[in-house]
Formats: sequence, C-alpha cells, structure tokens
Amino acid sequence: MLAQTRNRLRWAQLPPDVRSAVEEILGDRVVEAVSQPGGYSPGTADRVRTAGGRRAFVKAASPAQNPDTPDMHRAEARITATLPEYAPTPRLLGCHDDGHWVALVLTDVDGRHPVTPWRTDELDAVLDALHRMATALTPSPVPEVPGIAERLADEFAGWRRIVDDPPPEMNPWARAHLDELRSWADRGLALLTGDTLCHVDLRADNLLVDRTGRVTVVDWPWAARGPAWLDTAMLLLDVRLQGGHDTEALLRRRPLTAAADPDAVTGLYAGLAGFLTDRARLPPPPGIPTLREFQHAQAEALLTWLAERADT
Repeated sequence: MLAQTRNRLRWAQLPPDVRSAVEEILGDRVVEAVSQPGGYSPGTADRVRTAGGRRAFVKAASPAQNPDTPDMHRAEARITATLPEYAPTPRLLGCHDDGHWVALVLTDVDGRHPVTPWRTDELDAVLDALHRMATALTPSPVPEVPGIAERLADEFAGWRRIVDDPPPEMNPWARAHLDELRSWADRGLALLTGDTLCHVDLRADNLLVDRTGRVTVVDWPWAARGPAWLDTAMLLLDVRLQGGHDTEALLRRRPLTAAADPDAVTGLYAGLAGFLTDRARLPPPPGIPTLREFQHAQAEALLTWLAERADT
C-alpha cells in the first residue's frame, strides 16, 4: 500500500507564469517532465529536464488543489534550505512563491521508492541510513524547528476527542482500552525529548534508493527536534502496515530503538493511533480522497501492535 494521490497535476497544467519562474530558477527551458508516483500531495511532482540537459525535481501547488499544501511547501522550502550538505536529502535550488502558487525546485535524485511490502535488503539499508542520519543530525543543525512534543501536542489529544465523542464504529480493542490509550499517549508525549533533527513522516514514499543502494530522505515539511530513535520507530509503522516483518523484533534489534524507553515508544504509537483514529472518521480533505482510508489502515496496524505490546 504505497501512499499516493490519484489526481496529481502535471507540469503542463501549471500556469505559464509558474513554469516560467521555475525555468528562471533553472536557467533554461524545461523540455521534459515526468510525473512521479507516491505521496498525497495533489499538486505537481515532476522530474524535469532542461534543453541543456540539467535535471531537477519540481513540486508545486496552490490552494485550489488543497488549502494546506502551499503552506506545507513553504515549510519544506524553509527547512530544506537550511539542511546541511552532509544530510542525505535533496538540495533546494530555489522556490517560487507568488502568494498563491508555491513551487519548489530541488536537486534530482535518480532513484526509486523502496519496494513494498518491504524487502529485507532494502529495509536493512534504509534503517542503517536512518541511524547514520540521526547521528549526523544530532544536535539539530536547524534550531528553529519546534520540539516534537510541541509539534504533536494536538495530534496526541486524539483519544481525548474520541472519549468525548466516540465514533459509531471503532476498533473493539481500542474501545475496551480507551483509558490506557489516553494515558499512554499523554505519558509518551512527555517522554518525547531530544535534540535530533527528525523527519517525523517517514514512509516508503518519502524515501528514494538509487542504483548503488544509497538512500535519500525527501519531503521535510514536518521536521522537528526529538529523540534519535523517532524516525526509525516511525518507519516501522509503515513496515508494520505493509506486512512481512516482525516489527517488534526490529525494535529490539536496531540500536536506536533498543536503547529507547519502552514507555516512550508505546506512548508514541498510542498517540499516533489516537490521531489516526480521530482523523480517519472525518470527510476526506480537498483533493486527497484516499487519505482517510490510508489513515484508518495505519490506525488498525498500530492498534494490533499496541495490543501485542500490552500483552507482553
């Protein structure tokens, strides 16, 4: 289940002045644009080539596609512009922002998303890369990003909203353990401390693997300061959702998560499960019709995992 939008714009559908602004950043005329799969943004996501052979990645959106996406692009531009050269991320070449359309121009990565369900060799390579990234990005080289507890405070209140207004259909185990889930989420939020720059939204569609096996982490609008193990734990949710691996064994085997406070890990997953359960019952956001289905699937994967952790 690779996260993806079904109604993505193409390069040719961008307004002429936006295309011209991108070409000005690149210093040449775009002669080829190939739309890329993955992710949930309804805006463009194109690998482009100029007349002179220069390559780049361009993503653009306006409020007409989704009212929140332009601000996400602005946040990503601010964060990506300050990421150090040694981070395994694309470089920001430029940003066009006319107050309506926001277009990011980034270095092109000649890679693909990891295969899902996850292959063991690619999963190991990605987890190793996340370990190196966490080491390199501690302390955070981007001090102006918020702490993860601040970033997730509203999301982790999901179980409180559900207690006050429970949905008619709800995971039976969650319904029977609402007090524990709410308590775990509250405690987990308090334990999410650290000074590592974390991506916070890691899934297969936010990763690229090139022919040499090098891993690049893309799409950074949600970055925050948090514990070094956070991104590994977040990725394992995606692994759990895709199936085929013992995620609890992976938590114990990977050095970063093995050293983490188990209550903090349980709290992270409980808080995320509450957020996803709460959001999955809402109408789909404009331009992203499949998001609620995906959030429901993530919530169910987390709740089965939490039930197992509660029994151990």
